[in-house]
Amino acid sequence: MRRIARRPTAPSRIVAAVCALLSADPARADPVETGAVDDRPAQSAPLEPDRPPSIQTSLGAFGDPGGLRSLLAARGIDYNLLYTNEVLGNVSGGVRRGAIHAGKFETAVTVDFDRLAGWTGWSGFANVFQIHDTGGLRDRSFQRLITVSNIEAYPSTRLSELWLERTSEDRHVSLRIGQLVADGEFFASETGKIFLSNDWPTITGANLPSGGPAYPISTPGMRLRWTPDASVCGLLAIFNGDPGDQASVNRTGLNFRLNDAPLLMGEIQFRATPGSDGLGRTLKLGGYRHFGRFEDVRYDRTGLPLANPRSSGVAHRHAGTSGAYAVMDAHLYRPAGGDEVDGISAYARLSTSPSDRNLIDLWADGGIVVTGMVPGRPRDAFGLSFIYARIGANARRFDLGRISFSTEFHVPRSYEATIEATYLFAVAPGWTIQPDIQYIFNPGGGTSDPLRPGQRINGGAVFGLRSTLTY
Repeated sequence: MRRIARRPTAPSRIVAAVCALLSADPARADPVETGAVDDRPAQSAPLEPDRPPSIQTSLGAFGDPGGLRSLLAARGIDYNLLYTNEVLGNVSGGVRRGAIHAGKFETAVTVDFDRLAGWTGWSGFANVFQIHDTGGLRDRSFQRLITVSNIEAYPSTRLSELWLERTSEDRHVSLRIGQLVADGEFFASETGKIFLSNDWPTITGANLPSGGPAYPISTPGMRLRWTPDASVCGLLAIFNGDPGDQASVNRTGLNFRLNDAPLLMGEIQFRATPGSDGLGRTLKLGGYRHFGRFEDVRYDRTGLPLANPRSSGVAHRHAGTSGAYAVMDAHLYRPAGGDEVDGISAYARLSTSPSDRNLIDLWADGGIVVTGMVPGRPRDAFGLSFIYARIGANARRFDLGRISFSTEFHVPRSYEATIEATYLFAVAPGWTIQPDIQYIFNPGGGTSDPLRPGQRINGGAVFGLRSTLTY
């Protein structure tokens, strides 16, 4: 009987493509011998890399001293320098008032091995942070869960990412391996990046060991991207599940941990290409699974509430934790003649995680951003956002248990929320100044004030000013 050949399934095509990526000879074929056309630009006129606006364009002859940047770019080596510094202070609420200064200097290097060595489809990346922080407003002033500033971190000089990537000839499949972060590609909204409080969401940062592989710490991992066409993209990654505490275990980013339980993340992205109205939309659906052991937030190993005086105090342990999320970015309005970012855009993120072993079981944030709508200020942007993090049901019940079993006063936690308003002044290409206002509700989820026993930490306002220089 004749067998009918079946088309390979999508997973089998991905596996075959990955095998081909890893087994392919990295050396470029000689176009003279094969008859192929070498479409790389001549070294005398290298292709400019796709990089953000740079102050280089404002510095004239001083923008590229000695022509070093152009020389390296012609050989496939591009570098960016980014300096962010800010002053933030709470004028009301919290456990302590006052201002702090924080700064981050970042050096990032991208290598195109096709240009550098003739290895088709190979690229590399590395970046290093120098973080200087004189306070830590989130912990010092509010003991809050949600980020105040997305550059805030333990002061140190540290390696962040260091990876190699292999891309297939048709550019549909790429494999990245090395020291990776998850927040660069997973669970991210492009629209929301203008906000200082926009960060790796608290539902992952608070629930995963050491916050998971996200700024400012990375961990060894491997990421596969599949892009069959412009409308859909799939991401699958596996990381070492615990990057180590940034202040004590992994201060320099050189602790390449390999023996911790893994973290598996997957995401599928759907893009609606701009139609006649020029408006585009993106929907991302994702999830993660950590294969470590996690302590129950309410019960001990015998099933008694941990708040019960008869409890052993040793929490029941669960096998793994997980979460699911959705991210939406939408361009709502574009003025006549505006480019792809002009007009009004909105975003939203929603995530949930089991409450029996996690502090946060529900996360939601979203906002609206208006760009290029101020006469004479085409690159300025204004944004308004909201963030909500709910204390898990079992953690709330644990707090109520402490109240019922103890004669001491305890405050049951419930949620924490933040609203933020910001304005981005584009001073010059590569230089922005950003005044920012945030208001924090229920810091720490409504936890007790250590300076005022029996009372919650008061919410309050934070005022800030950020400057960002990009070269």
